[in-house]
Amino acid sequence: MKEIIEQRCLKIVSGVVAGCAGLLAPAVPLMIAALTFMVIDFLTGVLADRRIARSEGRVWHFESRRAWRSVRKVSLVMVGIVMASALDGLLGGVLPVELAKLYTGFVCGVEFWSYLENASVLSDKKLFCSLRRLVGDRLERAVGEEFNMCRDEQPRVEE
Repeated sequence: MKEIIEQRCLKIVSGVVAGCAGLLAPAVPLMIAALTFMVIDFLTGVLADRRIARSEGRVWHFESRRAWRSVRKVSLVMVGIVMASALDGLLGGVLPVELAKLYTGFVCGVEFWSYLENASVLSDKKLFCSLRRLVGDRLERAVGEEFNMCRDEQPRVEE
């Protein structure tokens, strides 16, 4: 009798695990992509913050509260990707867009922009400011808003 109960419990647990794995499977590549962008942005952000502190003559130290904020952000993004992927699965064919890919693309775009900001601090500012300006020009055309691309750059004045 005990063996029968153990086998049924094992079947239930393995069924739940398989169901969760099936739900997550389509989202895993998107989660890896977003995580990669966020980790690269976090590392370059730490290095850029350190360089700024040194250039201002301040003592730099790693702040765990900022790291925990990044951990919270990663967790929320991963849950968002899974939720968007689940909606894609539930509403398959109803929506003309794939929400999980759209959401992940947005997250990666934001992280890429942040990376460009960090890279402009860490290396040749002209190269990365030019890249940010190029991305910003395209964004301005799409959105219709003006963005200040680099900290040391004056806003453009239209005549």
